[in-house]
Amino acid sequence: MAVVASAVVAAGTAAGVISAVAGEGERTTARPDTTASPTVAPLPVVPSPTAASPSPSATAPTASRTPRPSKKPAPAVSRGAAAPPDGRLYRHPASQVLDWVAAHRDDPRRPLIETRIAAQPAAVWFAAYNPGAVTGQVRSVTAAAARAGRTPVLVPYAIPGRDCGGASQGGAPGLAAYDAWIREFAAGLGGGPVIVILEPDAIALADCLPAGDRAARYASLARAGRTLHAADPNARVYFDGGHSGWHAASKQAAALRAAGAAGSSDGIFTNVSNFHRTADEAAYARRVLAALGGPARLGAVIDTSRNGNGPPEAGVWCDPAGRALGRTPTTDTGESRVDAYLWVKLPGESDGCKGAAGSFTPDYAYQLATG
Repeated sequence: MAVVASAVVAAGTAAGVISAVAGEGERTTARPDTTASPTVAPLPVVPSPTAASPSPSATAPTASRTPRPSKKPAPAVSRGAAAPPDGRLYRHPASQVLDWVAAHRDDPRRPLIETRIAAQPAAVWFAAYNPGAVTGQVRSVTAAAARAGRTPVLVPYAIPGRDCGGASQGGAPGLAAYDAWIREFAAGLGGGPVIVILEPDAIALADCLPAGDRAARYASLARAGRTLHAADPNARVYFDGGHSGWHAASKQAAALRAAGAAGSSDGIFTNVSNFHRTADEAAYARRVLAALGGPARLGAVIDTSRNGNGPPEAGVWCDPAGRALGRTPTTDTGESRVDAYLWVKLPGESDGCKGAAGSFTPDYAYQLATG
């Protein structure tokens, strides 16, 4: 088994997070920072990174390692082949890169960073377990996106046992609490189009859990998918597909099937906070979807934020040199079964080497923008 770097980072005020876990193949994944991606002014929606850890997720409050299934699972929702949202993705007006641009008008790097990074729509992370507050936080994003006629990309990141106790550990105190939090999250979706990246690393990294806890987590993710769809029939919910350098497609598909992805999702997401080439991810995603089975409408979304030059050498994940921005976010991919290219990890937010984990680092952003 090769040791592979993990993939996600959440939002908040913690230090950045990246982890490495034993897995199949090279994982060279860097996670999104826990305090990096766009965050809503009054909301702690984006996880800030902390330190390198053995898993692909982000940072959040410590979570109980003994999840319990919810007593009231959401009812199954019958859905047709809903069309993917149009190409008008939402750019949240609050992010570290936008703050930097506003404060550095005379910096010679500013024009390129502003046009190539700050101007692009990116995901908004919700990494705090905050019952009572999350509905309003989600609603503030979805309502603003609806007024703009655009589709937001949201990342709920509060699964119990997140990051397998690594640097991004945290989440809800148990699965019953998580189920309730997801219901509150879903209540803020509204009725418009929205893309939900459900719990990065929650499936691909689940091997760290005992079999019983893993099955309980999978059941909770299936409930979450049904809950989100019931709250907003126009929501498209994607489950964790890992990436092309991690698990074999057959293994990832088996885990997704166990998590109910064939019936509770609209497909899978791959490459979150990683660097694997778009063509490799698209081919991998199609193999996973074929092995998963389920409705033909299931598709994939790929994080292309930093994969313009492909992955670095094996074992290098922390702000690797020589990387570049990937394809700009769009839902018009021209690729079979690939619904969107998204920026889930915001480029320029450090993995913890070129700057504090999760912090916007202009030198790194400029290097990515010049590629």
